[in-house]
Amino acid sequence: MYLAGSKARQDAGDQAAPTSVGRRVAGAGTTAIALGSVSLLTDLSSEMVTAVLPLYLVVGLGMSPLQFGLLDGLYNGVTAFVRLLGGHVADRWSRHKLVAGIGYALSAVCKPLLLLAGANTTALSATLAVDRIGKGIRTAPRDALISLSVDDAHQGRAFGVHRAMDTAGALAGPLVAFLLLWLVADAFDAVFMVSFCVASLGVLVLIAFVPGRTAPATTEPRPTLRQTVGIVRGPRFRRLLIAATLLGLVTIGDGFLYLGVQDRVHIDTAFFPLLPLGSAAVYLLLAVPFGRWADRIGRRVPFLLGNVALLGAYLVPLLPLAPVVLIPAVLGLLGVFYAATDGVLMALAGPLIPRSNRAGGMALLQTGQAAGRLLAAVLFGAAWTLWGAAPAFGGAACALLAAVVVAVVLIRPESRGSSASDSLEDVS
Repeated sequence: MYLAGSKARQDAGDQAAPTSVGRRVAGAGTTAIALGSVSLLTDLSSEMVTAVLPLYLVVGLGMSPLQFGLLDGLYNGVTAFVRLLGGHVADRWSRHKLVAGIGYALSAVCKPLLLLAGANTTALSATLAVDRIGKGIRTAPRDALISLSVDDAHQGRAFGVHRAMDTAGALAGPLVAFLLLWLVADAFDAVFMVSFCVASLGVLVLIAFVPGRTAPATTEPRPTLRQTVGIVRGPRFRRLLIAATLLGLVTIGDGFLYLGVQDRVHIDTAFFPLLPLGSAAVYLLLAVPFGRWADRIGRRVPFLLGNVALLGAYLVPLLPLAPVVLIPAVLGLLGVFYAATDGVLMALAGPLIPRSNRAGGMALLQTGQAAGRLLAAVLFGAAWTLWGAAPAFGGAACALLAAVVVAVVLIRPESRGSSASDSLEDVS
């Protein structure tokens, strides 16, 4: 699957990628744009399924919030167990594109398997777990490809462009699912098959247009797993990892926020899949501006403010607001959270990680987040089941506020003159 024909083109031009490519595409980088196209198609495919999943499981199959929390935690947290492996293998092989492509292909294949799973929760859980394994494998190599393709000064903008294109797919996915369900009642089979076709197209775009290398070949020893894990000895990266993991531990899944809105205003079930459109639209509009702002003033402040926006999204369902205010407020704050944190965190981490370990280092960070969110989903689902929605959201808000305070202390402002080697001089 790896294109030999693209290798010659890369070897001639990749050495200039960190500087000339960044300037040529307004600091974004051609790799970020190509991967953005892949992510657009992949997220369109994935969100077609995830948009209807909470309603299908809780309303259609009658799952309790605790059961949904367990499945949602599995869906989002199982990636924690494969992200580090995917990142390390990509670094060791110097084949970030190949490893990412395996992950994208694995997720695509899972879409038609949902048809076979039906209402069998065990089979459904296994299929979703494999889909998330694919996501876990591809995420760190993909982000490493982006980070390595531009210089440090343009990291935020490059990730912002990628995340904006990614979110365009997330915006279109629920809309396509809604249209399919509107045209054909209970057309879950149509949703799953269209999702498979779109995901397969994304894999083809990856093969054809994404460069496989972002740096020339080197005779230096390949990084070992011990060296990858040893990145945490860098004090700045270690503090960032602790903060990101702690914040992940108090970040509940989007599905719970949408169910919280449904619990308050009782939206017609036919329109439930459209809720992610609001947050995705805000994310799409703000991803690039937040990335550029982060490059200009430093990435720490936007990242912390994004978590404050999430705190607001937790609190809004507790307020006596009319639906016309409550729904846009929750969706808007959730969109701001993603725009200010998702790509910005990777841009914040990139300069702290040696180029030879970039995918593995990002995988460590993403693993911490995913593991935290896995536990958060289970705990929040249990709290909702035992005490109700309002106490659960109140407790989550208090926990998030405490985590943000700790993150303010742990994450230090960036030093403009520093580099990965400055922060990781003791890593060998």
